[in-house]
Amino acid sequence: METLSRMERLDRLEHWLKSDDSLILRDAADELGVSLRTITRDIELLRNRGVPIETERGRGGGVRLERNWGVGRLNLNYAEAVDLLISIAVAEQMGSPLFLANLASTRRQLIASFSADKRERVEGLKSRILIGSTASTMVQGSLDTANNRVIQKLHQSFLDLRTITITYQGGTGEITKREIEAHYILLNYPVWYVLAFDHLRNDLRTFRCDRIQGIETSETRFRLLPKEQFDPLIEGNVALK
Repeated sequence: METLSRMERLDRLEHWLKSDDSLILRDAADELGVSLRTITRDIELLRNRGVPIETERGRGGGVRLERNWGVGRLNLNYAEAVDLLISIAVAEQMGSPLFLANLASTRRQLIASFSADKRERVEGLKSRILIGSTASTMVQGSLDTANNRVIQKLHQSFLDLRTITITYQGGTGEITKREIEAHYILLNYPVWYVLAFDHLRNDLRTFRCDRIQGIETSETRFRLLPKEQFDPLIEGNVALK
């Protein structure tokens, strides 16, 4: 059996605990080739490092992480928290009866974690996400897998109100370059659309997100247009509240 250093043993014990299995000290000692006393000292050292280990009585000297380990330790950056908030808002607006019981509470806690100016910004973003009817079977059948890198760039330009140049494949297969301002995003489940001002056409247009092949982001910012100007494109769709 290989001889492990204390650091290696501690790493193995911590990984074992985080697997959500009970750790029986005698079994751990046998597997790691050390005495029960050594394993006991290792567990105490992990406790001193802040790992919340609790003893399970009546299980042959078993230990495990505290049941609530990890709750409250989620650390999201601003963009990640916005994504989660928007996802919650979409789920609430769609009215699915499953898994909605705690969404309102989760949303309130996330919003409370923001500074006042960021809360206002989040509320503004929510008003730019629109939910419409479910896409037709024909449209769903033509849905392609979106490019993750493209979607990330689209997401950031949407947050920052920056003009982008997109490589876009139209419904007939033609590919064009379009300079657009992404003012609103519309979900006709499961298809996402960008509601934009198209500089090439000098008019408002919709673009399917899965048909955007590439994005170049500029430093030019645009001023958000009132949603009412897009009403002819989104008649019957409801903004998130």
